[in-house]
Amino acid sequence: MNTGIELKIVRKIEELPIGDWNKVFPNVVENYYFFKTLDESNLSQFKFFYLLAYNKGVPIAATSCFIMNFPLDIAVSGKLKWFTGLMNKFFHSLLNPRILICGLPMGQGRIGVAGDPETAMKAVCKGMEQIADEEEVNIIAFKDFIAGDGVILDKFIGAGFVRIDSLPSTDMDINFSNFEQYLKTLSSVSRSGIKRKFKEIDGKLKIDLEITGKLDDAVLSEVYALYLQTYDKQELGLEKLTVDFFRSVSKNMPDETKFFLWRIDKKLAAFAFCLVSGDYFIDYYLGFDYSIAFKYHLYFVRFRDILNWCIDHKIRKYEMGPTGYEPKRRLGFKLVPLSIYVKHRNKFVNPIFKIISHAVKPSNFQPVFKK
Repeated sequence: MNTGIELKIVRKIEELPIGDWNKVFPNVVENYYFFKTLDESNLSQFKFFYLLAYNKGVPIAATSCFIMNFPLDIAVSGKLKWFTGLMNKFFHSLLNPRILICGLPMGQGRIGVAGDPETAMKAVCKGMEQIADEEEVNIIAFKDFIAGDGVILDKFIGAGFVRIDSLPSTDMDINFSNFEQYLKTLSSVSRSGIKRKFKEIDGKLKIDLEITGKLDDAVLSEVYALYLQTYDKQELGLEKLTVDFFRSVSKNMPDETKFFLWRIDKKLAAFAFCLVSGDYFIDYYLGFDYSIAFKYHLYFVRFRDILNWCIDHKIRKYEMGPTGYEPKRRLGFKLVPLSIYVKHRNKFVNPIFKIISHAVKPSNFQPVFKK
């Protein structure tokens, strides 16, 4: 590698100059201050690192990464899930190895590249290997990268990495001026189903909506309780957020943070935590009071209110993330394919690890891939 390459690897994003980071890292919602939020959130599952590479003093690459015990059977279902569950009881570390992952626990993985892509990516790979050596980690992965990044990342397959399909994200292009126009874009079955749900509650139930960028402690406690209800019901997901995350994100990203709060009889019934930047909107986390959520179709109520807000505020792209694909499909969201690149650093173990990776990949177990 060019001797002019310098690597800075730190545990907290604030140890890196924000100006240098922003010169390289993509202009996305998950920015420098999002990483600062993660650092302040006491997410004990993860050990975060930030890498910034320079060539003769000029920033050429930037990315985030983290170490965790990754459940290889996260997407497994059916009889194999029973088998992996049994294996976990006796060989927990086998199916939950420590992995160094480039990307985020939540959201898409991104690498900032400036100048020559090959030089920048070699620097990133060197930095990842350096972290893996120091932390004694045997598995390296690049998690949830979109197809456009594959032009660069596909080169890693020949260096021992294997590419597998990850759980896709979902998004929607907003090119309609009101909710009625949106409904016309749906199939007749989906449209009639949604209208029937709203007919059952509209005018018969008062649901109050509040939109705010910051929560006081009392409301934050209510929000977090609903978040935990939803977290406990989900089948997939790496991260369990803390109260500190919701508190810090409002402080660090006041312009981007939006909390949508729905109340029935003054009691919090649902919430959505979202991030917005320009005409891009990410519907990140949600929570429901499940004692009434299905009765009052709160999932669809929250979607209608959020979509109307997006239309009113000239949002053009609405991202809703992975999982829960069937209702999202009916609502008109499209799939965004994502890939994971992974390898075992032991060249003798890696061929076996590739076989295991293909056996437990999400596309083998999630119906969405078949559709």
